[in-house]
Amino acid sequence: MTQSSAPQHMVTRFAPSPTGRLHVGHGWSALMAMDMARAAGGAFRLRIEDIDCTRSRPEHVAGIVEDLRWLGVAWDGEVIFQSERLDRYEAALRRLREMRLLYPCFCSRADILASAGAPHEPEGTIYPGTCRALSDAERARRMAAGDPHAWRIDMAGAVSRTGSLHWTALPFPPGAGPGAAIAADPLAAGDVVLARKDAPASYHLSCTLDDAAMGVTHVLRGHDLFAATHVHRLLQALLDLPAPVYLHHPLLLGADGRRLAKRSGSIALADLRAQGADPARLAADLRAGRFPVGISLGEA
Repeated sequence: MTQSSAPQHMVTRFAPSPTGRLHVGHGWSALMAMDMARAAGGAFRLRIEDIDCTRSRPEHVAGIVEDLRWLGVAWDGEVIFQSERLDRYEAALRRLREMRLLYPCFCSRADILASAGAPHEPEGTIYPGTCRALSDAERARRMAAGDPHAWRIDMAGAVSRTGSLHWTALPFPPGAGPGAAIAADPLAAGDVVLARKDAPASYHLSCTLDDAAMGVTHVLRGHDLFAATHVHRLLQALLDLPAPVYLHHPLLLGADGRRLAKRSGSIALADLRAQGADPARLAADLRAGRFPVGISLGEA
């Protein structure tokens, strides 16, 4: 559904996962990304991040398209599906293996928590490097035995290969001022997973590759992904990919002070539509920073 034939210098995108219906925060972010591109005479793209076969559902893809169209969000070109790009992810993994920057990780989540001595969820845990220390013989034995494994990047080795890196961050809201150079610190993330046991690529790898393939020049996304950008900048350097400009916006919070999320039952756009909300008015309110009752803007 093409919206503009003007020269498309800036390219932004919205990239939801089809694991549930979009909430108000998703709609707000999509509107900002679309408006940012339109104001620059550029293009706005839609990507469906559907490689998590355990949670992605076709009905949620249809729901995402329905919700965005109802809110007045219109994208340029065809919708991109990550599930149709698996060969590209494997090619990138193969290239990183040839650089000797990947190693198989056989650890379970329980193993990682026990090794790190962390009382919290694995997502907040820095991997202690257990499998990085395995001998080649032990790795070969476990691979031959078919032990389930993920693929992790040797972050120290990768950083020594790229040297120091920077990326450009724009202030919120869009158009508020020029960008600032941020020194990338991927070491802080540890040896992150690039291919999961249950998925052909992690968010870090698939997002980085797809943004480059789609010609995305400006990435607008939530501040919860700020730390991930350090890793993405490293992957761009390793794989000879262009580095977009980034704008990380504050998250919308519910009445309980927690960020909106599909899994926590946050107000869905579909719910508002069912209640008879006027989509044009809702879009205007979101653009003006006026949110439904109980929703507020978090800190940047």
